[in-house]
Amino acid sequence: MSPADVLGRVLLVTGKEEYLAERVVTRVRGVVRGHDAEAELADTDASSLSLATLGELAAPSLFSTVRCVVVRGLQDLPEESAAGLLSYAAAPAEDVALVLVHGGGQKGTGLLAKLRKVAAVTEEKTGEVKASELSAFVAGEVRAHGATIDREGAQALVQAVGHDLRGLAAAASQLASDFGRARITEEVVGRYFGGRAEAKSFAVADAAFAGRRQAALEELRWALDNGTAPVLVTSAFAGSVRGMARYKGAPRGMREADLAREIGVPPWKVRQVRDQSRSWPDEALAAAIRAVARADADVKGAASDAAYTLERLVLTVAALRDAR
Repeated sequence: MSPADVLGRVLLVTGKEEYLAERVVTRVRGVVRGHDAEAELADTDASSLSLATLGELAAPSLFSTVRCVVVRGLQDLPEESAAGLLSYAAAPAEDVALVLVHGGGQKGTGLLAKLRKVAAVTEEKTGEVKASELSAFVAGEVRAHGATIDREGAQALVQAVGHDLRGLAAAASQLASDFGRARITEEVVGRYFGGRAEAKSFAVADAAFAGRRQAALEELRWALDNGTAPVLVTSAFAGSVRGMARYKGAPRGMREADLAREIGVPPWKVRQVRDQSRSWPDEALAAAIRAVARADADVKGAASDAAYTLERLVLTVAALRDAR
């Protein structure tokens, strides 16, 4: 991706996989800042976007003429703003990279169809990674960091860390950093991440979302003492809240296999997500999503004490479960 691919153009990012979509956004921002270190970055929700707002976001400032504008939740764009957005897309500002993120689903597909016909619009699809494709995803992540992993090692990592792409990417990065160009094997994965699915990140999240505060804290301390990366814990929490949110929004009467694909979990986990969702009303789930997002940002650098951040997350989630 080069500056010519994004500046003076509109990039349409579509698909349900939030992690992959966010990586595209990060890549575009990196390209823009690489072109102009003083470039301004703007981020807004489509639900509040009007033609006037878009004009303000895309207009040059006193400090820089180059801008990267990210509009999230394109499916929620007000109908009265669609014509204005299409008009802008037909003649985008030369020094602006506009990224439109659509979260997948049927809502807003009419606007997508119109945008795809515009010459200045490029689409990047971020479809969900199937369970059968996760090993290949891991191998690709490891290669991107200059290392290699054999098939058995990749499968072992998926089994240990789970199906959350953010957690898998973080684990792959950690392994590649520690082993460099050495080939990563199943034995290596077992030594680093063995038992994670039962006793580490996902055990912490499962206990917290079940309201078992003390058990969750014990699992968390055990996990951190045994070298579990904090980002893997927040990834496990993110996977739980995302699964419940998607389950609540899924059409009723779906077959279990179809429901598993809809909410992004393996078939065997559908029952667990269903049982969890019964104990989480929408308001509590929304609060949990905000708590997880805040903790995820903190462990990635916004706070200095990751252990405290994770303990606060456990207590917050368990309290929300108790207060349902």
